Amino acid sequence: MSTPGHHTLRKVVVIGGGYAGTLAANHLRLRADVGITVVNPRPEFVERVRLHQFVAGTREATVDYGTLLGEGIRLVVDSATRIDPTTRTVRLASGGALDYDYVIYAVGSTGAIPSSVPGAAEFAYDLAELEPARRLRARLEELPVDAPITVVGGGLTGIETAAELAEQGRAVTLVCGRALAPSFGASARRAVATWLSRHRVAVLEADAVREVRPDAVVLAGGSAGGSAGGGVRASALTIWAGGFGVPRLAAASGLRTDALGRLLTDETLTSVDDDRIVATGDAAAPSGRPLRMSCYAAGPLGAQAADTVLSRIAGTEPAVISLAFSGACVSLGRHTGIRQLARKDDTAVNLYVGGRMGAAIKEVTCNFAVKRIRREARRPGSLIWVKGGPRPEQPAPAPRGVTKP
Repeated sequence: MSTPGHHTLRKVVVIGGGYAGTLAANHLRLRADVGITVVNPRPEFVERVRLHQFVAGTREATVDYGTLLGEGIRLVVDSATRIDPTTRTVRLASGGALDYDYVIYAVGSTGAIPSSVPGAAEFAYDLAELEPARRLRARLEELPVDAPITVVGGGLTGIETAAELAEQGRAVTLVCGRALAPSFGASARRAVATWLSRHRVAVLEADAVREVRPDAVVLAGGSAGGSAGGGVRASALTIWAGGFGVPRLAAASGLRTDALGRLLTDETLTSVDDDRIVATGDAAAPSGRPLRMSCYAAGPLGAQAADTVLSRIAGTEPAVISLAFSGACVSLGRHTGIRQLARKDDTAVNLYVGGRMGAAIKEVTCNFAVKRIRREARRPGSLIWVKGGPRPEQPAPAPRGVTKP
């Protein structure tokens, strides 16, 4: 760690203790004159990439923060309700407040059950966060094995959830609303479809759910080629995995956001409204062009957000973000997986690794997401990542609050 030239403690509040926020907090320890507080609503770290396993009962999905946060980092178990740039305080649900010199906004993402689909909010379950995943697991344990289950969403979360349950002998229908695994190449999509078919998952690609009932879903037939063509389908349990939203904290604090609610930043992850607020992870929208919500991007973005704060403390110009993608993984039960390869811009190529090797790569990837946080706690600045992914040209600086000593 660097030795400061003075003894003024700079207070940094990290809002959110997920993959990005936890790594950012550890990275900030590169300077000894930074007081770091992590605000998180739970006392344990949640491995969100394992929540589908948690729901199926094949693995737990929480980790003790004591094994993840570096020495000197304070954990406050609470929820932030407002960031007040005028007083430089973070208001908490408990009624308290935390003073800050800088905020790292790492609130992550949430489930997104649409209010526009009748019955979805009342009767569908999601598994984007720990609490709804617990409710879903409890409900699943009440059902007989042959009870019909509907998973809504043909992306990676929906596929993993459907596969995990199907491998246990559950009767699963996967309603995609569009193509199955649309971010994958054609050959990888075929491999996913083949596995699901062999495990008796009914895949409805072009159909969408237009209503959720306590014991059924109502389908709207898609374009030509839709598998079911609409109608009512029995569903003792409906799981919504059709996308993600973000917490509304930024908007509630009067900060500018994109249409989804992600905090708008420049290419250094600095808020366009206030240069003492730096965003990272799923809730950041640099230049209005957010990176894909993913565990893969969270770690590097966390380190880069911390570097931006450290640069501002040092009085130097922060670097613009640089992150190249290499692909994505999906698990198909406990013994098969797909590792889809991609270009730096996250565009899939028609090449993948499947089978047991794909499953092994997926498991290594999930384990590494936690291991790199622990390593950063032991050796701040140790994280390395692939750089060079395409980003828009750096625009002229937008007007924002000016940092004062």
